[in-house]
Amino acid sequence: MNRDKAIQIIERQKAFISELRSSSRTDQNFIKWKRDTEVALEKIFGEKSRNVSEFSDISFSPSAFSIPIEEKQIRNAYNKGMQKSEAILSSILDEIINYGTGTDSYETEVDAISTIERICLKFHAVARQLRARHSNRQTLAIEDEYDVQDLMHALLKINFDDIRPEEWTPSNSGGSARVDFLLKREKIVIEIKKTRTSLKPSEIGAQLLVDIARYRQHPDCELLFCFIYDPEGIIGNPIGFERDLENSGSDLKVRTIVGPKG
Repeated sequence: MNRDKAIQIIERQKAFISELRSSSRTDQNFIKWKRDTEVALEKIFGEKSRNVSEFSDISFSPSAFSIPIEEKQIRNAYNKGMQKSEAILSSILDEIINYGTGTDSYETEVDAISTIERICLKFHAVARQLRARHSNRQTLAIEDEYDVQDLMHALLKINFDDIRPEEWTPSNSGGSARVDFLLKREKIVIEIKKTRTSLKPSEIGAQLLVDIARYRQHPDCELLFCFIYDPEGIIGNPIGFERDLENSGSDLKVRTIVGPKG
């Protein structure tokens, strides 16, 4: 869960405390609030987190009863529990504001990968649709790798704000290479290839293996995403091609999509 959503949920649960001060631990509104708060903390921080444990350990009942049981004891214990709840939720809010939820970066990466995957898998359908313009108006025909880059850049703009084309990779044995796209915030590099009859699949694979070795040194690359646009179906075994690159033995995370398939 992202930071803004987490803050919104915790603020809502904390604000509801004022409405529960005159209630009791057997009141349906209190029971629902307590469970909702526990579920929210589990979703934000994980079931075994310190925040879940600390909130779940709050007592709203007297630790010891006098005989006969006095209503005052019950009320005092409930009030103390609500006060402690408010203090803990306030502290959790400060924690999220200052340090995030601990899952922000992971979820950002997962969301970014899913978005890029969706773009790559739909890329060919978009390219075909562009050819069917009203009154045969001029359009973008995907004829070479630069055309693929231009359309990919436009599609990435829908979901990503900081897209840096043609970033230089660090020097490697006296040489350097250009990165097609760097998503700076997400720390993802996108490398694009387009198949053609004069370029064998094995040659594309060899080029990408060199790129993988280079990108290991890039300070802003934690994931390399390789998209190979293959509209003519030149790569005979796209699934195997993808797996070979992703399991190349590099310590850099690599995701590969050949599209379209079939």
